[in-house]
Amino acid sequence: MASQTSSAMPLLFLLLHMVVLRTVESKPTAETFRHLVGCRRGRIVEGVNEFKQFVKKLGYLSHRNGGGKHGEDNEFDEDLESAIRAYQANYQLNATGSLDAATLKQMTKPRCGIADVMVHGNKNSKSIYRFGTARYEFFLGNLKWPLSKTHLTYNFRSSVDVPLDEDIRSVCFRAFERWANVSRFTFEEVSEDYFADIEIGFHSGDHGDGNPFDGPQGTLAHASPPTGGKLHYDADENWSTDPGPDEIDLESVTVHEIGHLLGLQHSMAPDAVMYAYFDSGVTKRRLNRDDVHGIRALYGLL
Repeated sequence: MASQTSSAMPLLFLLLHMVVLRTVESKPTAETFRHLVGCRRGRIVEGVNEFKQFVKKLGYLSHRNGGGKHGEDNEFDEDLESAIRAYQANYQLNATGSLDAATLKQMTKPRCGIADVMVHGNKNSKSIYRFGTARYEFFLGNLKWPLSKTHLTYNFRSSVDVPLDEDIRSVCFRAFERWANVSRFTFEEVSEDYFADIEIGFHSGDHGDGNPFDGPQGTLAHASPPTGGKLHYDADENWSTDPGPDEIDLESVTVHEIGHLLGLQHSMAPDAVMYAYFDSGVTKRRLNRDDVHGIRALYGLL
C-alpha cells in the first residue's frame, strides 16, 4: 500500500501542476503578434482575431451587436482600425490605424490590468477631463466614495505567499500617505478579521475576480474603482522594494493602484503615477501635477 501511494504521488503532482498552468491566462507578447506588423484595414490574416481580443482587453474595442459584422474573424476591419488609432493617439504614437512595430511594442509592455477605456454594453465609454495640459481621466459615471466617507480602512488577504509579505505593510502605509497628503482621505490598517473598506493581496492566475493574472511581465496588478475596494498584485511578478533592472517596484505600482481605488482612471501623461505602463527597474512613487489635479477635480477640491 505504501509503495502504491508513493508511486502515485509524482502523477498527482503532475496533474496538479497542469491544473495550475491552465488557470494562468495566456500572455500576449510582441512576438505573438509580430507577423501582424504592417497589417491594415481590409486584410485578412491569421491571428487578427486573437489580436482583437487583446485590444479589447486594453479597453479600445467593443464590437457592436454581440460581436459585430467581423467581430469573431481574422479581418482587419474598420472597428479594429479605429481602436488602434485611438490607442496610438492616447500614447502619442503615429495615429495611422495600422499596426506598426512601435504600437505593438507599447501595447505589450508590463502594465496595470485596468483597461484604459471601460467598456459598458455595446459601446466604449469614459469620462475625460483635460484642462490645458492635464491628461487625467475618471471612470464612467465619475465613480467615487461618498463625500461623507473620508476615512478608509484596509487590510491584507493573500492567496499566495511572496518574499515581500513582510514589506507590504510599510509599502502600503507610505503609498496611502502620498494620497492622504493631497486629498481629503485618511487611511488606517485594520486586522485581517475586520471588514475593511479595502482588501489588498497577492494572487496568481485565476483568483476568483474574473480577471486572471498572466504571469511575469504582463498584467502587474489591478484594483477596483469605488467602492469595490480590492487591490490585487500578480504574485508571479519579480517584485522589489529596491528594483534592479529586471524587477518591478512594488511601491510605484501600489501608489498607482490606490489611485484607481479612489476613482482615477489612467492618465495619458507619461510622467504621471496614473500612467498605465511600468518599466522594470524604475521607480515612480511621487504624485505629479496631473495626479493631484485629477483627485482634487474628482472630489471638488480644486
